[in-house]
Amino acid sequence: MTTRVERSFRGISERLAIRYLQKLGGEQVADDAVEGDGWSARLSAETVSIGPSLTLTEVTVVFEGEEERLESLVERFATKAMRAGG
Repeated sequence: MTTRVERSFRGISERLAIRYLQKLGGEQVADDAVEGDGWSARLSAETVSIGPSLTLTEVTVVFEGEEERLESLVERFATKAMRAGG
């Protein structure tokens, strides 16, 4: 059964998110997509306002795949992405 998980991360670029997914075993198959063994991820990015004068890039990643593979993948990706800004 295929599972879908959507997560958003601020302060990381789409390019860096793709690099992290590649380090987790994926291969970039399109400008906005990475596929690995039993999973895939589609990315989108937008600029969001934080307060009156600050903006950040927010990358949304939609993971799809086998539930047991996604659980570990999403957790490892989130750990990498949250360290990106600091």
